[in-house]
Amino acid sequence: MADNRVRCHSYRDVFLMNAYAMKQYQTVSVHAQVTEADPHRLIQMLMEGGLQRLAQAKGAMEYGNVALKGELIGKAMGIIGGLREALDKDKGGEIASNLDNLYAFMQQRLSQANLQNDPAMLDEVAGLLREIKQGWDGIRHS
Repeated sequence: MADNRVRCHSYRDVFLMNAYAMKQYQTVSVHAQVTEADPHRLIQMLMEGGLQRLAQAKGAMEYGNVALKGELIGKAMGIIGGLREALDKDKGGEIASNLDNLYAFMQQRLSQANLQNDPAMLDEVAGLLREIKQGWDGIRHS
């Protein structure tokens, strides 16, 4: 009888298959969350994603993985850019203007953190984003 089972030839193959499966699961999970989320939750998700990318970028920085650090900081900057674009400057008044300025500052600091390889700057931006997120989380929405 022929053995038709798929065989993995190394632990690396098993790891890569598991990593691929996990990535697919996460993609489907995030897609489902996004399609079911209200605008308030979408902003929360952006902030959560930004905080995750900052933590990952700090880890990449500490391990000396320059390419991954740059990629993750770029993603965090993109998320913060998305938060800036979501601001309603017509209705948001001074609060929206202040947030826009703060987000611009955060993007500038991330650029500096990337160039100077400074984890303290990543921590600074993460702290600011956490503070904004805490305020956002406290808003009751209907």
